[in-house]
Amino acid sequence: MSFIIDKQTLDDLGIFSRNKEISVYALYNNARTRGGARILEDMFYNPLDNYTLIRKRADLISRFQNTGVQFPFRTAWFDAAEFYLSDTDERTRITTNGDSGKGRDSVSLQRKIRKVIKTDTEFEQAERGMISLIWIINTLYEFSDESMADIRSVISGPVFAKVLECKGIEHLSDEQAAYFDNLLRYEHIDDVKAMLDCIYHLDVYISVAATAKERGFVQAEVLPAEENVMEFRGIYHPALRNPVANDLTVSAENNIVFLTGANMAGKSTFMKTFGIAVFLAHVGFPVPAASMRFSVRDGLFTTINLPDNLNRGYSHFYAEVRRLKRVAQSVNRWPRLVVIFDELFRGTNVKDAFDATVAVTEAFSHIKGAIFMISTHIIEAGEELKGKCGNIGYIYLPTVMKGSMPEYTYRLEKGITEDRHGMLIIRNEGILNILKKR
Repeated sequence: MSFIIDKQTLDDLGIFSRNKEISVYALYNNARTRGGARILEDMFYNPLDNYTLIRKRADLISRFQNTGVQFPFRTAWFDAAEFYLSDTDERTRITTNGDSGKGRDSVSLQRKIRKVIKTDTEFEQAERGMISLIWIINTLYEFSDESMADIRSVISGPVFAKVLECKGIEHLSDEQAAYFDNLLRYEHIDDVKAMLDCIYHLDVYISVAATAKERGFVQAEVLPAEENVMEFRGIYHPALRNPVANDLTVSAENNIVFLTGANMAGKSTFMKTFGIAVFLAHVGFPVPAASMRFSVRDGLFTTINLPDNLNRGYSHFYAEVRRLKRVAQSVNRWPRLVVIFDELFRGTNVKDAFDATVAVTEAFSHIKGAIFMISTHIIEAGEELKGKCGNIGYIYLPTVMKGSMPEYTYRLEKGITEDRHGMLIIRNEGILNILKKR
């Protein structure tokens, strides 16, 4: 089973932004090869839910991050190799014998190529592809060491023995071209593709390690799923220029985080920050934080920027209800989810929103294996929940008044906010005076 995540969550967190915002994917998308770019995208669409796999990927990236190793291959080699391998038509197989050794006179390699594919250019492209593969294999052999046992096993066997003898070759004789064409494009093409796949993964790991080193990201410590821990030190949003870092610890004793704060205090940004870190940790990538420890979860669901569905006649409130229903069904199926709700039930009246927030949060509190983060403007709901649930941690983002002007620290504090500055902001903008003048 893979880590559960849906399009709404990917959109909420800005993983693949299509607008002017910087996407999380774009921060890491520095692969040198097209094959590496494909693998990177697949990793982002398919985070991991397996402790061993996450740790293995994270350890490899950490190694490259610590050593600062560079990608040792030329990008042009892969373009030539992939073009060459894409044509496996038997009629283009290169041979030095006119009839596969059945007694006919031998013909030159150039005559064979002209007879079958009509152009010298295509033979030159085939030769360039073979030479590129020879360079790739030899470079990989020199780059890998005993610690890369999986990679060494792919290229150190008898299949590529002759290739490793041709280090630095620039041109192929007729006999060499026929031999390597049969070896690389036909007889052992699966081994060649497996080798290229190893290199594309290396491309991703090395480029991600370089990005992490440049930006100061750290590798999260992965813990078994049973521990139910999310611990962050100095976590921040990776797309902000001057972010404020925060600390947060979630455990089985307080697996619900209840977040309050005034408008513009930074609640939505912090929830996205939390969700992005959880997402990246399950991809096995370094996270924007000073440190992070996390238990492997089943998946991640968010409701931060939920749109109306006018085509189906859904109001915002009904869209919220349908989203909540889907999350409830998912939690029943996968009890170790991370769920983030930004301002539950903003699409209905205050009384219903209060009652529903209390009821839903109380129901969530009985699901001990999951982690929930819920924000609201209805601070009275937090006071009500204090008498009902013992596993809720209350945090808020404060507002500091400088005369009549609010300022925001964006730094988490424990408790429930008492800030009520909505009318103050309306007055500061002069809206009432504008209407009075009319």
